[in-house]
This record gives sequence, structure tokens and C-alpha cells, in this order.
Amino acid sequence: MPELKVFTRAEVAKHNTEEDCWIIIDGAVFNVSTFAQLHPGGSQILVELGGKDVTEDFYGLHRQEVLIKYAPRLKIGTIEGENSQVSIREHGDLSEVPYAEPSYWMGFKSAYFTESHTHFRKALRAIYDEIKPDAVLMEDSGKYPSTELYQKLGAEGVLATQIGPGPWLKGLKLPGDIKPEEFDYFHELIAHQETARLGTPGFADAISSGYSIGLPPIFNFGSPALKAKVVPEVLSGKKRICLAITEPYAGSDVARIRTTATRTADGKHFIINGVKKWITNGAFADYFTVAAATDKGITMFFVERSDAIETKQIKTSYSTAAGTSYITFENVKVPAENILGKEGKGFQVIMYNFNHERWYICGAVTGGTRLIIEECFKWANQRKVFGKRLIDQPVIRNKLASMVAQLEACENWLENITYQMCNMPYLEQSVKLAGPIALLKYQVTRVAHNVSDDACQIFGGRAITKTGMGRNIEAFQRTYKYGAILGGSEEIMADLGIRQAMRTFPEGAKL
Repeated sequence: MPELKVFTRAEVAKHNTEEDCWIIIDGAVFNVSTFAQLHPGGSQILVELGGKDVTEDFYGLHRQEVLIKYAPRLKIGTIEGENSQVSIREHGDLSEVPYAEPSYWMGFKSAYFTESHTHFRKALRAIYDEIKPDAVLMEDSGKYPSTELYQKLGAEGVLATQIGPGPWLKGLKLPGDIKPEEFDYFHELIAHQETARLGTPGFADAISSGYSIGLPPIFNFGSPALKAKVVPEVLSGKKRICLAITEPYAGSDVARIRTTATRTADGKHFIINGVKKWITNGAFADYFTVAAATDKGITMFFVERSDAIETKQIKTSYSTAAGTSYITFENVKVPAENILGKEGKGFQVIMYNFNHERWYICGAVTGGTRLIIEECFKWANQRKVFGKRLIDQPVIRNKLASMVAQLEACENWLENITYQMCNMPYLEQSVKLAGPIALLKYQVTRVAHNVSDDACQIFGGRAITKTGMGRNIEAFQRTYKYGAILGGSEEIMADLGIRQAMRTFPEGAKL
């Protein structure tokens, strides 16, 4: 950055030609003479505004990160006697925008959260703030996260935060220097919400989705030798794993899968043949947790990538950075000891983590939805139409009220269920929480639908533009349906929730 000087507004006003063009943004002076030809909107608009205070114009057209990106090159000074009126976020900062954070971080009391959770949220957000420029680039380009980035996230403990408390965390460094034995489901909930707050859905799934559902069957049902080998490799970022269950012929109805596993004559191996579809992270995974049918029924296997496995990228609504894939297993030879659990008992292995997966989706969707509400508050406050800010229009305040009310209700339900997870043993969770989690997931994704709809109306054309002010809104409206489909569709969730409730319906209850 050049040496900064102090100027008067009169001095700046003299620099108003294409060859000598200065502008004022929030009390800072920028020399955009050499930048004019590079400006995406052309040089004319800069020349027209040369020598003037363009703060309102700038924030009507550009996100703050644009200013942060170019300030080191273009800022030449400040205006005499004036101070900045716009806050610039530092890495890890929590937002002060209303409802941009869960209530505990907006100054409310909580029966669930402590300072440990605050340290964790700030530390994890700082890590994500640091990598966000790379995240945006990968989201836009469709490139997979590099091995170096994956291992960095592993070393920082970010990967481990996505799979919940347990012995697998022992000895690991976690964000905020949280001790592994203190890490609980509220810490994990924060991890999923912060990952979604990146605003890069495909990239977010690239660094969190595959192993968060592909690794639990290993540490819950794998042999001691398998756990000792695979779990540290994945949590350190040295290897990547995905869950391969869904097929072109079978989604929620797992019993219909056609992938087969045939035991060899000597009984020491299985030969797997079949295809899987819509497998997140499959395109770049080193390991696969695979459901296949044996003579005894559905069985789960741990499978290492080999030449007998072909993965093809599937283009979906979000970025190809997620590595969503079509996988072909052709005579893949797998050792019998790679069975997870028992042969023919694969359905139990699959179901064991379903509640956790659906709860994690709820966390991710609420985190992403809250980001959208924050963006809408900011935009409504700074965007002017017909001489008024959007926030001054009753119809806009009504939309924001609806968005906030719906999300806050979900957030409180989610926190309540998370508390039960922290205090119930697994078997009690299985009995009592399957229905409520299913209903919560149904409601959370319905709320995401409503929030997306209102956000698009608030942002207008910017909400359907992949770059610029509405970038996060556009990404959300294009991808929020993932939460409504993955882990069980809304219809399946709603039905499951009521069927679970009817299991305890008292026979004698009458109107």
C-alpha cells in the first residue's frame, strides 16, 4: 500500500478526469486512474464519479470484499477530520446484524451454550474466513479442494469437528483449543453451521459431507485394525472417504439396491459389481463405504479405490467442487474382513447414523439460512428505491419478519434436540429422537424454501446473478433443495415423524 496522506474534499474534487481520477469511499481516498480501464463496469462510470464521495454508489453495486481486495493497491489517503463509518470485519468476528447469529451470540442467555462454544465458533470462523477466497474460487471454477488444503483443515482439527464427540477425537487439536473430552454435539452443530456460512455450497460439501457420513460406519462397525488405519488418515486429511449407497434404481428404498457382493470360493474375499449415483465426494475419494447385496442380505463394505472402480463427475445444481459422482464397481475384490458389522446386517449399519446425518443437515441448512437473512438485512438497509431504503418499506419488513420468525423457531427446536443428544445414550436417542429429527428436517427445509423465496424478491435481479451483491442469495436459491432431498426427502421425513409418534399413541385416548 502506498504511503497514506491526508486530503481535503476540495483537493480530491480536482482529480476528476480519466487520466487523473480519485474517489472517496467511507472517508478514504482511492486513486482509480490506472484501474479505470480494468473496471468491470467500464471506465465511464468512474470518470463520472471522479472527485466525489461515492460511498453510497459503491455499496449499492459492490460487496465489501471488493474494497478489501483492491484497497492495498488503490488507497492513497484519508479525508481530513473524517473517520470511517462502515465497519470492516476481521477474521473470526461475529456479526452484530440482528438475527445474523443464534440468540446466544446476540446477547441472550442460554441453557446450552458456554464460553467454550464461543471460543470454538470464533476460531472456526477465523479459519473459514482465511480460506474463503479459495473457497469462492473453487466454487466458481468447480475444482476440487487440493490435498494441501484438505490436510490444512485436518491439521487445524476442522475435519474432526464434523463427525461428533467420541474416542476418535483423542489427541487431536481442535479449533479454539477445545479439549477433545469437552467437545459435544453443540460444538459439532456450530461446525456444520459455520461451514454452511461460507456461502459456497459445493465447496462446503467437498470439505465436510463425504467423510461425515462415510466415516461413522468405520469407527462404529469396523474392525480394530480397520479403525486404526482409516480413521486417522481421514481426520488428518491424508485420505478422503465417501458413502456409496444410492443407486439409479434405489434412493430412500435402500432394500432395492442392485449392487452385489459375491463371496469367493475360498471365502476370503467378496467380488463387488454394480453402480452408485449422486455420491458426494465420490469423484475424488480414496475410500468408499459401500452397500451391496450378498446371499445373506444388504451388507456394508469398506472399499479402497482401485483400477476396477470408475468414478464419473455428475453435474448438479451446485458446484462440481463437491465431486458428486456416478461410480461403477466392476469385479472389485474386497477382503472379507472389510465387512462393516455383520454380513446381511447392513441395514442396521446404515440406520445407525441416519439420525445424526439428518440432524447434521438441519444444522447446515439453518446456518446457510441465517447467512441469507443477514444478507437481506444488510441489503435492505443500504439499497435505496424511490428515494427510500428498502427497510423503510412495510412489505420488506414483513418479509424479514416472516424469515426471522420461522428460522428462530427451527433454531430453538434444533438446540433442544441437540441437548437431548448430549444427554441420552444412543439406544434412547434411537427410540425417542428419530421422529422429532425427521420432523425438524422437514420443517427446516420448508423454512429454507420460504426464506429463499423472500430473499429473491428482496434482492430482485441480483438474486439470479451468480456474481456481485446477490451472489449468496443466488447460490442458496439454486441449492437449498439439497437439504430437502438428501438424507431422506421431505415427504419421507414427514411420514416417518408421524409414524414414530403413533408408536406411542395411547390406545385409550379419545376425544
